[in-house]
Amino acid sequence: MTKEGRIMALKERKKVEEGAPTWMITFSDLMTQLVVFFVLLFSFSVLNQQKFQRFIASYQGMGILDGGVSPIVETEAAPLDYPEVETPEEAAALARAREMMETYQTVKNFLTESGLNSMVEVRYEEQGIALDIKERILFDSGKADLKPEARRLLDKLAELLSRIPNEVRVEGYTDNRPIHTMEFPSNWELSTARAARVVRYFIEEHRLKPERFVAIGYGEYRPLYPNDTPEHMAENRRVVLMIGVGGRNGN
Repeated sequence: MTKEGRIMALKERKKVEEGAPTWMITFSDLMTQLVVFFVLLFSFSVLNQQKFQRFIASYQGMGILDGGVSPIVETEAAPLDYPEVETPEEAAALARAREMMETYQTVKNFLTESGLNSMVEVRYEEQGIALDIKERILFDSGKADLKPEARRLLDKLAELLSRIPNEVRVEGYTDNRPIHTMEFPSNWELSTARAARVVRYFIEEHRLKPERFVAIGYGEYRPLYPNDTPEHMAENRRVVLMIGVGGRNGN
């Protein structure tokens, strides 16, 4: 190799050494692909969110969502102008959301009209619409016999349940104070007996279909609050009517 050729080779080698290492090229390509991937994910999520927002806004236009809930987006959509869906999963999710909102509003309106708001708290849950009834309204301490005022309340709630076809899961809860009697060896038995007693009342006194109901006792193991004050313990002692979404028809 001539002297000039050796000089040119050294210059080219120096240029390579001064640049980025070769592994950086592969790494940069990988980072670029990851960025594109997450941008695509974000665009899909925004698209679905916009569909759902239009769906929510159509209900707000009908007055179905009350209680000071502000619209998520401004929209000119007419009532029940549901967003188009692209997959069965989206269609099922929107149908479930629609039923959830309608059921919630039916329950909320009934409680208001019947004057039961002070005795029954209604809220959204992942499983459906929860009606929370405090133990002191239904039962005496350590008992599973319905009080007279409990019967009047359940009579009203039976009227509500006769209007909607959904399945109902009746859940019993206690605080963590131990109980050990011949009838109830533990809080498991007490909470389950209370839930079953409510179910029996709906079935025997109001002829609601038994296949719609499930009775469950959770005992002390799913508290709303720590059992550290009398007030918290009172909140934990409750019976919940969980109105499911997508339940069987008929009452």
